[in-house]
Amino acid sequence: MTTLALFGAAGKMGSRISRRLKGADAYQTLYVEEGESGRSRLIERGDTPADPQTAARAADVLVLAIPDKLIGKVSQAIVPLMKPGAMLVLLDPAAPHGGELPAREDISIFVCHPCHPPVVNDETDPEARMDFFGAIKAKQHVVAALMQGPEHAYALGEEVVRAMFAPVMNVYRVTVEQMAILEPALSETVVLTCMVIMREAIDEAVRRGVPAQAARDFVLGHMNVNIGILFNFIDAQLSDGAKLAVARARERIFQPDWKAVFEPENVLAEVKAITQGITLK
Repeated sequence: MTTLALFGAAGKMGSRISRRLKGADAYQTLYVEEGESGRSRLIERGDTPADPQTAARAADVLVLAIPDKLIGKVSQAIVPLMKPGAMLVLLDPAAPHGGELPAREDISIFVCHPCHPPVVNDETDPEARMDFFGAIKAKQHVVAALMQGPEHAYALGEEVVRAMFAPVMNVYRVTVEQMAILEPALSETVVLTCMVIMREAIDEAVRRGVPAQAARDFVLGHMNVNIGILFNFIDAQLSDGAKLAVARARERIFQPDWKAVFEPENVLAEVKAITQGITLK
């Protein structure tokens, strides 16, 4: 049986992972929380808090389900305690790509991140359809990278990923650098920013007199059609009028050099801002 130490077990992500690992007979899970409030939440749900240092020494796999800005500090304290040949698992590329981890050549480092359940899916269970984050009922994909360690360690990392984020469809193998392009550069810097502007645009339409529910439903319906067209789920094209509207709007809304957010130096600046908890100007 694999001993898995889950640091941050009472947090948002740690709690979702904890629920999944309870049903995984292959793992003996040690639940770790540093603060008193976190330990209290573990006890309230029936889990025994493990001593952090003891858990770090005992773990075959150590998972850091803690905020990015804390990973540097926490990893400096616990990674030196890990036994040779153990695996450190991180749930986001920011800290490893930003150079926040201490050097340990005798352990494996596995980085992963859930894709979350896709907008277009085959879920029929109403609860699965409302599982937006995943790891409850809805199926999702995951991206993963073996940052350091022998090639055979990847199989263990993927096994852990499938247990933590179940039900999992595909686990896409990428590099840590490619994962940082996916997040934050693609999914947050570009896509999330556009979606926040979309939400603000709906609010502006409402401010100008459009009924709120009508504006919301109108946009969500058009998003559904546009996803079908732009991501090739249906055999259709944008209308000529829509293409003209996009061409006019691109010049007004977006900077000509917006793709510079994908340049390596800008991606690195973003991940360092995340790990340091600062806002880039």
